[in-house]
Amino acid sequence: MNAYEEGLGVLETLFARDYQFALATSNNNIPAVRFIDTFYDNGAFYIVTYGKSQKVKEIENNPLVSLSKDLYRFTGIARNIGHPLLKENLKIREKLIKIFEPWYFAHNNENDENMCYIRVDLDQGLFYKDGTGYKVNFDNKTAEKFPFTFDIVKID
Repeated sequence: MNAYEEGLGVLETLFARDYQFALATSNNNIPAVRFIDTFYDNGAFYIVTYGKSQKVKEIENNPLVSLSKDLYRFTGIARNIGHPLLKENLKIREKLIKIFEPWYFAHNNENDENMCYIRVDLDQGLFYKDGTGYKVNFDNKTAEKFPFTFDIVKID
């Protein structure tokens, strides 16, 4: 197994669950950041949201986004893949309902035509687990693997 394949396995372990990230978008070169719940699946992060939200408007104008938390960081191309009940979204919908089960239906109305999913296809990523860091280029399917110590003091 090469570093890229190993890194993909680590991504699954770390982020194939309800995981909060800061999502950075921009509008007219002015950045905006907010915390969102994500789910990683097969090379992309998914976000459940509302089509008329500010983040969706910003993504539609500029799809380049960043995700960051605790020295994990990713860049990618985000796009609105439409309503959860679209035929092409049914497989990911099943996964998102299961992962976000505690709050999915309490905070989302699938009867609202503006409910949507955002898919972030990854370009670059930096993440770590168990003393190993991974710097991944998803476009080239390459990765660097290196010793990594999280030595930042967090104050909550």
